[in-house]
Amino acid sequence: MDYLLIIVSAIFVNNIVLAQFLGICPFLGVSGKLSTATGMSLAVCFVITLATVVTWMLNRWLLIPFGLGFLQTIAFILVIAALVQMVEIVLKKVSPALYSALGIFLPLITTNCAVLGVAITVVSKEFSFGGEPHLLSLGESAVYAFATSLGYGLAMVLFAGIREHLSGNEVPAAFKGLPIALISVGIMALAFLGFSGIV
Repeated sequence: MDYLLIIVSAIFVNNIVLAQFLGICPFLGVSGKLSTATGMSLAVCFVITLATVVTWMLNRWLLIPFGLGFLQTIAFILVIAALVQMVEIVLKKVSPALYSALGIFLPLITTNCAVLGVAITVVSKEFSFGGEPHLLSLGESAVYAFATSLGYGLAMVLFAGIREHLSGNEVPAAFKGLPIALISVGIMALAFLGFSGIV
């Protein structure tokens, strides 16, 4: 039951973009086309999940036992940067079309605060799902990271669909471009706020 609560909470209730406002820069930058948003969502999903698992193990098995907790943020940033480089190399070999479509936005995953935010949240925040507050185990951390990245992808794909639809409609001159995008994100955040009574 805890895993189901973690998944629903991470995707809908505490959506990383719409409730916690992490990862806004790539969210706004890549969501112009549905195909690019989908590719970026998959890359972010992979990086968030893998980075969270690796940083959880690094923190639990190396930093805490040796009293190096003060290096947590720097170590996490280095792990995330290395993983993004790995994803970039794999995408270049496996899917050159997706690699070229993502262009400059792929390196943005390195500085995407959502990736670092999830990794730090998992190792430092106590969660309470029907019981006493506790730090997440490795399995719970992996599920939370994957669900959070799914929530990020869901928000990005929905927003890309909205932006594609808006590009074909008449919008007042004052609202063209970023203003109407920000208004749309605000309305999406209000819609996701409706899920807050579930968990």
